[in-house]
Amino acid sequence: MMQMSELAPYMWQPGWAAAWVVLALLTAQRLLELVYAQHNTKRLLARGATEHGRSHYPLMVGIHASFLLALWLSTPPDAPMLWPLLIVFALLQIARLWVLATLGPYWTTRIISSPDFPRISGGPYRLVRHPNYWVVTLEILTIPLIFGHVQIAALWTVLNFGILFIRIRTENVALARRKPQKPVA
Repeated sequence: MMQMSELAPYMWQPGWAAAWVVLALLTAQRLLELVYAQHNTKRLLARGATEHGRSHYPLMVGIHASFLLALWLSTPPDAPMLWPLLIVFALLQIARLWVLATLGPYWTTRIISSPDFPRISGGPYRLVRHPNYWVVTLEILTIPLIFGHVQIAALWTVLNFGILFIRIRTENVALARRKPQKPVA
């Protein structure tokens, strides 16, 4: 395991509340995504879609909310940050936006589906299945490590794997009922 002295060249100590700015931006992003997801969910349900996996959704919300809370409670405002992981996090945001742009009105935080909806196979879906879950998993691992919170990274990665085991199985059943779509850019 690396010693802190070995990480010193990769530490950014801005001397101001930069760590809380990063957490505030992350929290704001998640809240805006919830608004966007709620908007899409209402529109999809109005088109005749149904929700799948409703029973596990509160657990997923609890995992993500407690993750943010743990970060806020354990990170001093001027905490040093590993700048290479900040770059990884920024790249993950680009991947996140790619997923959102590809799914468009079908992106929600819930599993909302209908056999009449297309099965999206363009964008990042050409490369991997469930790219949003890959991004979220890497974020849950990366964000705490930016601040040196190894325990938070480990615990919430395990919790995330647990909920994704349930969620992906449920989502795959819902998606199997959709019609295939030709890949688009």
